[in-house]
Amino acid sequence: MSHAVHESDLTRPASAPAMLEVKDLEVSYGKIKAVKGISFTVGQGEVVSLIGTNGAGKTTTLRTISGLLRPSAGSITFQGKRIDDVPAHEIVVLGIAHCPEGRRIFPQMTVEENLLLGAFTREDGEIGKDLQEAYELFPILQERSKQPAGTFSGGEQQMLAMGRAMMSRPKLLMLDEPSMGLSPLMMKRIMTTVRTLQDRGTTILLVEQNAQAALRLANKGYVLEVGKVVLQGTGRELLTSDDVRKAYLGED
Repeated sequence: MSHAVHESDLTRPASAPAMLEVKDLEVSYGKIKAVKGISFTVGQGEVVSLIGTNGAGKTTTLRTISGLLRPSAGSITFQGKRIDDVPAHEIVVLGIAHCPEGRRIFPQMTVEENLLLGAFTREDGEIGKDLQEAYELFPILQERSKQPAGTFSGGEQQMLAMGRAMMSRPKLLMLDEPSMGLSPLMMKRIMTTVRTLQDRGTTILLVEQNAQAALRLANKGYVLEVGKVVLQGTGRELLTSDDVRKAYLGED
């Protein structure tokens, strides 16, 4: 049964100065339109959550922002610059890091080699400093820095993927389903890390199947259904919305 959620009288979320603006975005896979004209903003220093069921267009949206897909219509603006036709490697240089669904680590390489790959676009002299910060954020990575990454558990691989993304010194970090397949304890740890990264000044766009966890972190959130934004509000407003509670939080 489809969980239809319609626009309600939730207030439009007040925003910090816009770092990312997605406007009327459309993305297609052949003849199938996966994203159907969505618009949202991510303000400087915010955590913004995109929630919705499988097939809502959340991952497609992140892949388009990061330059892996090209939109068929609409615009993506980052810090005042249109980026919807910018190659993916240049988008990393501009300051957007994408931590993809499924981690996508390199299993045969060591933990440290995986982390250093995150800095492949950098030519400054502070890569070693950022490596130490990644180790401080996730001590298990330092303890096992010479171990092949493929020997890690799912939760440890997620920490590695996040640490690798942070090695590019992103202004905007995009996280796609960071808690997928993790134990409740490990999920809580990952979400705590998201808050820590925000406190350190990183702006975060979060796609997360666990709507409750995502909205608790969010300054604002957007609900996607079949490629459209059907509801938006602050994280607190969406958590207390009857429509959201019934459709995404499993509550009657």
